[in-house]
Amino acid sequence: MTSKIEWQGQVGNSWAAQWQRTDRSFTDLTQQLVKAILSQGTARHIADIGCGAGELSLQLAKAMPQAHVLGLDISTELIATAQSRAADSPHLRFTCTDAATWRDPEFIPDLYVSRHGVMFFDDPVAAFANLAQSAAPGAGLVFSCFRAAAENAWAREIGALLPPPVTTGDPKAPGPFAFADADYVQSILTQAGWKDVHFEPVDFDYIAGTGEDAVSDALDFFHHIGPAARTIKMLDGAERADFIQRLKSLAAQHLRDGTVRFAAAAWIVRAHKAS
Repeated sequence: MTSKIEWQGQVGNSWAAQWQRTDRSFTDLTQQLVKAILSQGTARHIADIGCGAGELSLQLAKAMPQAHVLGLDISTELIATAQSRAADSPHLRFTCTDAATWRDPEFIPDLYVSRHGVMFFDDPVAAFANLAQSAAPGAGLVFSCFRAAAENAWAREIGALLPPPVTTGDPKAPGPFAFADADYVQSILTQAGWKDVHFEPVDFDYIAGTGEDAVSDALDFFHHIGPAARTIKMLDGAERADFIQRLKSLAAQHLRDGTVRFAAAAWIVRAHKAS
C-alpha cells in the first residue's frame, strides 16, 4: 500500500529528486499513452491526474498547443519540480491538490489523463465520481495503470528478493497494482459515472539503468524508487549487504545493450463521461 501521506512525504520527495530516472523508466509507456490520448481527438482543457514531475503534461502541451493543460498532484515537491520544467509552456500550469476532491469552476476539463496516477485514491469510486461531476459533457478519460505484478518482471523478481511480509494485505488497497484487475476498474468507473470503458493491454520496457555503468545506475535507482527502497532502509549489517548484492546480481541479469531493462505490463484505459 502507498498512502496519501507517503506521497505527500518521503515517496513524493524521492520521486521529485529522481524525476529524470522515473521518467526514463516509463519512456516506452509514455509514448504509447500519448499516442492513445492524441487519438481521442481535439481537447481544449486537459487535466493530468497525479501528474508527478510533469512529463505527461509537458508532452501533451507540446503536442496539443491549442489546449490548456493542468497538472494535479498532492506532492508539493513534485509540483515544484513540474513547475520548474514548464517555465516555457504558457498554456501549462500545475497545482498542488487532491484530484479526489478538486473542483475549479474556471477550468472544466473535456479530457482527463494520467500516467499511473490514479491507483492511489482512498475511495476510488468517490474520486472518479468527483472527476466526472467536474468535467464537461461527454468528457474523455485516458489513463495507464499496471497490470498484475506477476506480469511485471521488475516487481515479480525484485519481490522475490524481499523478506516475506507479515501480512499480504488487500491487493486493491491504494498502490501500484490496485487497478490490475480490469473487472474491478470497470466496476469503479461505471459506478462513478463513466461509460464506454475500454482496456488495452500494452507491454513496455521498464528502464532501470543506463550509462557507462548501467548496473550501478540501476542499483542506485532501486535504492530510491520501487519495492526495494523500503527494504534497504529497514535492513542493516550483513543482511542489508546480502540483499543489495542479490539486487545488483538481478540488475546484471537484465543488462542488454548497455541498458538494464525489465519487462513491464500495463493497461491503457479509455472511457467517457456518462451524462
